[in-house]
Amino acid sequence: MTKHIEEFASYLKDEKNASENTIASYCRDLHHFNAYCLESGVDDLKKVRYVFLAGYVARLEKERKAISTISRNLSSLRSFFQYLKRGNVVEEDPTERLASPKSNKKVPEVLSMQEVEILLEQPDMEDVKGIRDKAMLELLYATGIRVTELISMQSQDINLAMGYVKCRDGKKERIIPIGKAAQQAMLVYLDRSRPVMVRTTEETMLFVSCLGQGMSRQGFWKIVKSYADKASIKKAITPHMLRHSFASHLVENGADLRSVQEMLGHSDLSTTQVYAKMNKHRLKEVYAKAHPRA
Repeated sequence: MTKHIEEFASYLKDEKNASENTIASYCRDLHHFNAYCLESGVDDLKKVRYVFLAGYVARLEKERKAISTISRNLSSLRSFFQYLKRGNVVEEDPTERLASPKSNKKVPEVLSMQEVEILLEQPDMEDVKGIRDKAMLELLYATGIRVTELISMQSQDINLAMGYVKCRDGKKERIIPIGKAAQQAMLVYLDRSRPVMVRTTEETMLFVSCLGQGMSRQGFWKIVKSYADKASIKKAITPHMLRHSFASHLVENGADLRSVQEMLGHSDLSTTQVYAKMNKHRLKEVYAKAHPRA
């Protein structure tokens, strides 16, 4: 099966333009399934049937895997077997009858607009590192991009004159507008901070560490956590929470879901609809507290 998984990974990269994170996730799930097959004495994909897959799901449940993890594994298997069937490796797709476990999607935790303001005020604008941190936080909240997309940005990916950034997820590319606050923070960073932090004029990464090189996800997570502690915000803030806050605040202020979907880079609108549900829930709370006959 390993050979087929490798070929499937190449297919996802070359033909589906899937991101590296997506491919890694698919492969991780499929290798886990392959281990289960070998353990069960199944060495031929043509022998995999619905009952066998149901047994695999039962194993995942026994291992106390989260419903979201089980659903993701099934999604990986569906895509894999559909690929195998198109290539005539298997005659039937054993995943066709397999239902995903039902789950109530957790509403993502977000920061209030006031909490975002407090967080963004924390970096020291008299310090080159603080100036960089301010620019990164402002850009993250202004665009809702993922952390990997933020730290992977190249200098040429931002156009302050036109007010947008170019974001890449694998081979997919999207253009996202940025507001005045983020533009101003980026202008200060590019003028006063980045030239001091880079060690060579050949460096192309937009944001660099104190060593003058590209930053890591873990490094940026520590930056966000330190400012959250400094701001005395009790929520367990993560960089991804700023992405959720960006989307939630847009919907709360009247943005249409299709536009939010495009900016977030969601392939399915249903993923974006959670922010509309959050807004409806918030409106109900406001009504219950404010209306005299609620």
